[in-house]
Amino acid sequence: MSEAMYSEARGRVVALSISRKRGTAKRNVAAATFVPDWGIEGDAHAGAWHRQVSLLGIESFQRIWESGVKVRPGGFGENITTEGIALRELVPGTQLRIGSTVILEVTQVGKECSTPCTIAYLAGECVMPREGIFARVIVGGVVRVGDEIRVEHAQRASVRSTV
Repeated sequence: MSEAMYSEARGRVVALSISRKRGTAKRNVAAATFVPDWGIEGDAHAGAWHRQVSLLGIESFQRIWESGVKVRPGGFGENITTEGIALRELVPGTQLRIGSTVILEVTQVGKECSTPCTIAYLAGECVMPREGIFARVIVGGVVRVGDEIRVEHAQRASVRSTV
């Protein structure tokens, strides 16, 4: 599959969420400032490390909602709730362009949770360990709800849009 075909995987930002404390549900915001090599301004996970920004697809929420659990975007601790991109198919090194300026680089797919966090207790389960991805900010700027997400410089042929 050619590099040009990778850039066809597109989605959008459904929600942006931040929190001042780790391990808690985040509050939704209309826009957020992404700072290179740091993360999202005002978010507890920002810092000089590989998990500056977390992403989870609305498709993961839909499966949870079908089981009767009520949780809103940001409720699993993710910063960006996406729609239309198969996040689990991305691999570290893949870049995502969000809006006109922000570029994120995927650094991790899934995570290990040694003990259930506050989110798992509130929602009944936490899907971030299985379905969430993490990234660092390469190019900063402002992201708004509704902005387009484009997969760029994908590291895997199976990357696709889910819509």
